[in-house]
This record gives sequence, structure tokens and C-alpha cells, in this order.
Amino acid sequence: MRWIVFDFGEVISRRNPALPALAARLGVSLEAFEAAYWDRDAYDRGGSDASYWALIGSSLGLSFSADEVRELTALDNAGWLDDPVLETVALIEDLAALGVPLALLSNAPVTFARLASSAPWAGHFRHLVFSGDLAMAKPDASIWAHTSSLIGSSDVLFFDDRQSNVDGALLAGWDARLWTSAAAARVELLAEFGDLRA
Repeated sequence: MRWIVFDFGEVISRRNPALPALAARLGVSLEAFEAAYWDRDAYDRGGSDASYWALIGSSLGLSFSADEVRELTALDNAGWLDDPVLETVALIEDLAALGVPLALLSNAPVTFARLASSAPWAGHFRHLVFSGDLAMAKPDASIWAHTSSLIGSSDVLFFDDRQSNVDGALLAGWDARLWTSAAAARVELLAEFGDLRA
């Protein structure tokens, strides 16, 4: 039975609902905050919380103390983790109940990774792979090779909400699909696993 590998952001999670509150906390417009917030590549590759928030502060003309960095990081992480997409969690639970080997592959910083590893849904995954722990990120060729080596297989069905990551996985020889919803993924998986519960 081949592995199914899930992305996290906007697959298991919703698009971070804490962004308006974070913008308000900093006293800036949501548009200005998001323009700075999504510059996360270095952060996802193992950069520190302090460096990430310093980059945001530089963009917005602000500076943050160590306590403020901890507060902002906690708010950010809670936004991603506190309200998972229940339909996706149910799909993961059903696949795990069938004995399907599951892994998570997420571009995510180190602090987030430690919190996510203890989330209730995380227990259904045999491997949790976070870019921040590896100093590499999707869609780098190296991260697909690392994950295949870790799980001991390149026979993988991968779901991600970003086309660039899907394309990278396809180049690595994975069967990769663009995530649109848990309902759509369930239909795709029905042909392969048959008795998935609705």
C-alpha cells in the first residue's frame, strides 16, 4: 500500500485566521501586514522567530522586544493550529483506520513544528517532516528525496494546495495532486481505497 503525504497549511489548517488580529496588534493595515507576513521562506528554512519578526518589523517600521517576539509567535502559531479543517482531519482519521501509511510534509518554522507535533491529528502520521528542521523547503528537489528516504518509499500520493509544490513533487516522481478540499480528495481516494467512510 503506497504512502499518502499531506501538506499542512490550508490543507489541514485554514488560512491563518489570526492575521487580522496580528495586524491590529501591530497597529497596521491588514494589507500592509500580509505583504510582510508572507515573506516566510527563510523562516520556513530554519530561521529564528526573532529574525522573522525583525524582517516584518523592518518592512513596517517597527521593532520588537524578545517578549513581543514570543507573543507574536504564539499568536501566529495558534492561528494555524487552533481550528483545523474538520473534514480533512476526518479523512486522515479514516485513512489511518484503514492502515494507510501517512506522512506530513510541511514548510513550517521550528517553533511551529514542535507545537504541531503534539496536536491530536499528528498522531495519525507515521512521519512528520517540517522544512524548518531540515534547512530545506518545498519545492526543493532535496526535500522530496529526503522524505522518500525517511519513509522508505517513493510510491507516494501527495496533496498540496500550491501548484509549485505539486509540480516539484511530480518532477521527483511522486503522484502529486492539487488540494482543493477534503471532499474532493475523498472522491479521488475512493477509487484506490474503496471503503473510505463518508
